[in-house]
Amino acid sequence: MQLSMSTRALEGVMVVDCSGRLVFGEESASLRDSVKKMLAESPKVVLNLREVTHIDSGGLGTLVSLYTTARNAGGSVKLASLSQRVGDLLQITKLLTIFEVFNDAESAARSFKRDAA
Repeated sequence: MQLSMSTRALEGVMVVDCSGRLVFGEESASLRDSVKKMLAESPKVVLNLREVTHIDSGGLGTLVSLYTTARNAGGSVKLASLSQRVGDLLQITKLLTIFEVFNDAESAARSFKRDAA
């Protein structure tokens, strides 16, 4: 299943709801392009990965690239609603030590307010 995305604003934060496979190629490029455009408007982005079924090395690279792009723009990309499989992958690759991860998109969006305080 290809990656599909929808965006919404939540408490002044852009949330990208992702569904499907985050893999090298068109899927990763599509996510990268969409989020980079959002970061130009708002440096606060949450990637809701609740319905992401698979991430490969290209998908992991895209997540790291978006994290770096956001940090360089003075913002942040946070992850929400990881499936067991995706969470395990981020644990194995030690990326959980880099990303802030939340149980749901609402908690992730609220965390931006705490960061500002």
